[in-house]
Amino acid sequence: MSEATHSNGHSTPFLEIDRASWAELAPGTEHQLTAKEIIDLRGLGDTLNLDEVAEVYLPLSRLINLYAVGAKRLHASTSSFLRQSSQSTPFVIGIAGSVAVGKSTIARVLRELLSRWEQTPRVELVTTDGFLWPNAELERRGLMERKGFPESYDRRRLLRFVTSVKSGTTEVRAPLYSHLSYDILPNEELVVRRPDILIVEGLNVLQPAPAGHTLALSDLFDFTIFVDARTADIAKWYEDRFLTLQKSAFQKPESFFHRYAGLDETQARARAREIWTQINEPNLIQNILPTRSRATLVLRKGSNHSVNSVLLRKI
Repeated sequence: MSEATHSNGHSTPFLEIDRASWAELAPGTEHQLTAKEIIDLRGLGDTLNLDEVAEVYLPLSRLINLYAVGAKRLHASTSSFLRQSSQSTPFVIGIAGSVAVGKSTIARVLRELLSRWEQTPRVELVTTDGFLWPNAELERRGLMERKGFPESYDRRRLLRFVTSVKSGTTEVRAPLYSHLSYDILPNEELVVRRPDILIVEGLNVLQPAPAGHTLALSDLFDFTIFVDARTADIAKWYEDRFLTLQKSAFQKPESFFHRYAGLDETQARARAREIWTQINEPNLIQNILPTRSRATLVLRKGSNHSVNSVLLRKI
């Protein structure tokens, strides 16, 4: 465990904790997942296993649980001080990171683990994919080749959604997205009803407020996580995932990417690299990576897709 430093030797607001030290922070917990549950939660290309859950995500779930319980206690103390009676509002977590870095798997694992703590049994997960503009609107705006960039989202609707949840609204609805059709599902919604914890997962959830706006989505989060890895490693994971999908989901006629189903491996790898270079890498460099320092906690992954160290913002 050490104080993180910039490459220029200057101190940072983060404490860097190696995996072995981090794993010791939540010994003896009874909230472990089963092997079958891990398989069900694991995304394409992820190496999630029992050791990874025990050594990385169980301690993280315990830390977040402490933050969430602390927020409830602070609310009770504040209400007492103000001589008011009101319910505490949901604890909101933001998870950011590149395409193919594994943030969706992490979000699912944390939803499962956090719901097993006695104080936070109701945990909901929303991905920002549902707040992308529909493909027809992206086409109209000339943004289909910038899907996933900040401007491709209905940011106002996303901000209203999280604001309503954070304000304690009884029932809030979010649109749903299909990775098969690569579009918003018409007339389908996810209903969020005052959870103990809401997890919001997406590429750009830590973005600062756009010019001319006073409130950013990240201003509504109580705890934020950035999933980090070397760009070259993420590019390889994206390429490998593309090939896996090309042999599975892309084979379905209803898939948006069905046109790639007949490519041979060389052609498929070339197309994956092209998409990465033209869309995903620029988005990572221009929009996603600059938000890493805004996170409460950074999970650093090695080339094997496994977390090597944790950076935690000092309190």
